[in-house]
Amino acid sequence: MRVVVVGATGNVGTSVVRALAADGGVTSIVGVARRLPGWRIDRTDWRQADVATGDLTRIFDGADAVVHLAWLFQPTRDPATTWRANVLGSMRVFRAAAEAGVPALVHASSVGAYSPGPKDRPVDESWPTHGWPGAAYGREKAYVERVLDVFEHDHPNIRVVRMRPGFIFQRAAATEQRRLFAGPFVPRRLIKAGRIPFVPDIPGLRMQVLHAEDAAEAYRLAVTKPVRGAFNIAAEPVLDPHDLARMLGARTVPVPQGLARAAVSAGWHLRLVPAAPGLLELALRIPVMKTERAREVLGWKPRHTSFEAMRELFDGLREGAGMDTAPLAPDGGPIGRVRELAGGIGGRP
Repeated sequence: MRVVVVGATGNVGTSVVRALAADGGVTSIVGVARRLPGWRIDRTDWRQADVATGDLTRIFDGADAVVHLAWLFQPTRDPATTWRANVLGSMRVFRAAAEAGVPALVHASSVGAYSPGPKDRPVDESWPTHGWPGAAYGREKAYVERVLDVFEHDHPNIRVVRMRPGFIFQRAAATEQRRLFAGPFVPRRLIKAGRIPFVPDIPGLRMQVLHAEDAAEAYRLAVTKPVRGAFNIAAEPVLDPHDLARMLGARTVPVPQGLARAAVSAGWHLRLVPAAPGLLELALRIPVMKTERAREVLGWKPRHTSFEAMRELFDGLREGAGMDTAPLAPDGGPIGRVRELAGGIGGRP
């Protein structure tokens, strides 16, 4: 089996490549990335291509499956750029898969594609996927879901799978996530039990997370099993601010949603943090997902709890952890932080 992984050098991509390389039924892997990595792994060849401009059909030729993971989170200050990469780039991936005659397409959707929903009861994969219009991430994920609706109608011979994971963490991706969402002003030594004074207890903030290894296993199963449709994937339990506070040895302080929104908005407008304020709005509105379908149809079961995934994130932040790929580059210390500032917080792809 020959599998092409588009966006193979990021948080999920490196884990998916590793999972596929450990599967005896996968004979070769092609990792596609904008910037070639120093990281190497068995049975994997690398191709440099941008989903917005590259000749993807040639790369996909002869593949048994394409896994589409590429996604641009930055620049949050230029949504036209992320739209071109994420929406138009995804459309080019799907079109190339059809032109190359690839029989299976596995796409990385997200809990962020879901319309606002309940936090007190889980919803299944039939919940509407119209996103939250106030966040570029939600808009783009939802639009790509509509593109896939048309694609499936036009190409019924192609097996299409949509993975809708919660927040995905691992130690090696912690520095990347700090750069993308928190920015250069968060000191590594702060992420230690007892050093964070409090965790804001924002009403409605509940998170479903999972370890990148478990996400990768779900993708491997979606590639190798004859399944179709959408799958919610997340570990247990659902986390809230009180859980995070216990893990960090901190107390919780009630913070109204309006005040939290204002603080995040001010930080973004002052160029102190890269994450756009719409991401908080999205997190407060996304529903809690049921994961029974992934367990029953895929045969998927997470090996890590949500607590373990979060601990790896915290450990990685303290260590400045990373890998030898451009997205997962480890913390560069003071010089690296200066480069982040020089590039414009939230302003570079």
